Amino acid sequence: MPFNLLKCYNQLLELSTLNDQERKISLRRVFDRDISNNPKFNFRGKDIVPTKEDGHITMDTLFTHLTCKLNNPKERKREFDIQRSSRLHWVKTHIEKANADDLLVFSVKEPDGNRTYIYDKQEKYVIVLEPKKDRYYFLLTAYPIEGRDGKRDKIEKKYKRKLPEIL
Repeated sequence: MPFNLLKCYNQLLELSTLNDQERKISLRRVFDRDISNNPKFNFRGKDIVPTKEDGHITMDTLFTHLTCKLNNPKERKREFDIQRSSRLHWVKTHIEKANADDLLVFSVKEPDGNRTYIYDKQEKYVIVLEPKKDRYYFLLTAYPIEGRDGKRDKIEKKYKRKLPEIL
């Protein structure tokens, strides 16, 4: 299990040979190292905090958003996603190199609030942040774009509506 702590961007974490408990322990170690126990986890000088769920901010909620996806939005139940999970350590790398030329970093006004996106076109990977009052960001989710270019097209359409500055 500790071998996943040695993985770096753009390698994938090795999860397929682990049982559910081993997999969760391995992912949690990576998450704790990169996010929850990382005092320098910030974007553009602002702290990044977990999302709120039922008015409470918890690292467990964020961990779930980064390792699981909604298969049925009506049920609001998240299920383990190997594609998100195997890229968990990419979040920190993308946040740290958000000024790199190979990334699209932009903000968009959405119906449910402003969002800031970090999009790696080469790896087809997206991180979604919600800026909060010039003080901090919520880390909402991160995921690889899969399948036929549908989600990539959505990101590129969002980029065309980008705000003049990153929030």
